[in-house]
Amino acid sequence: MLVTRFFSRSALMLFATGVLISFGCSSSKPVTKDSAVSDAYARALKTYEKKDYAGAAVSLEPLQFTSRASALEDDILFLLAQSYYHSEQYYLASETYTRLLQQMPTSPFARASQFMLAKCYEQLVPHFELDQQPTHKAIEQFGLYMELYPMVDSSKIAGDINTYRELLKVNPDNPSYKQNYAQAKAQFARIDTLRYAAKAIPLLREKLAKNTFSIAHQYIQLQKFKAAGICYDEIISHYSDTSYAKLAWAGKIDVLIKRKKWFDARQTLDQYLQLFPDMQHEMKSVKDQITRNLSTI
Repeated sequence: MLVTRFFSRSALMLFATGVLISFGCSSSKPVTKDSAVSDAYARALKTYEKKDYAGAAVSLEPLQFTSRASALEDDILFLLAQSYYHSEQYYLASETYTRLLQQMPTSPFARASQFMLAKCYEQLVPHFELDQQPTHKAIEQFGLYMELYPMVDSSKIAGDINTYRELLKVNPDNPSYKQNYAQAKAQFARIDTLRYAAKAIPLLREKLAKNTFSIAHQYIQLQKFKAAGICYDEIISHYSDTSYAKLAWAGKIDVLIKRKKWFDARQTLDQYLQLFPDMQHEMKSVKDQITRNLSTI
């Protein structure tokens, strides 16, 4: 996982569990008359809470059909998606989160589903040399999450947590204090998800730049210098915020020299030195080489 150090598994569980605690049954539709569905969901929830995620998924799979148009429909879909995710069935989890978001966009579970959908794609990110479609999707979904749910005042929420924590010390059995304390902690966990998304996106973009840079290197080995130059241009144009941008500029100069494109090489070198003036000394021999060849044209 790319940014585990920024977002612990316990924080992830707090965020998702906080949604379940805060909303319980979504009540977005009339309550189902089929008590069998409610009983089966309650059993599946207990299985999930015991961390038997594969078992919970097996119990919930038939319920996603029998609970349609009922108050439990989104509860069941969300818990099923969570069960898939925590049993490392990320493709199935992503499909289930997506279905919930498409079918019930106003569900209380929509926010958590959007974040977890991005997390699914992040978990599916392959080695940098392989196809990076999941990486693109993870960036897209994290970005959408940040757009849909912008940052709120974290200091107020932290204050609420401290207030209700102290109140519970005085009156630990007060149900209102318990509920408000749980909701405040869940809200704070949501702030952590935004921070996580903000840190995940640059790391994912770094991986995309590394992928393109590795392709350029392969073209260099095959002496396909024009193709390598196209890869370097892609990094310069689309991933200028990554550590590979500087390497791409240097690589572009190198392939232009190999192609004897002296005028283009000089222009690119000038741009490179404007962006990285500390490289004047290191690039002196390259500049001299380009100047000598330009003088013979």
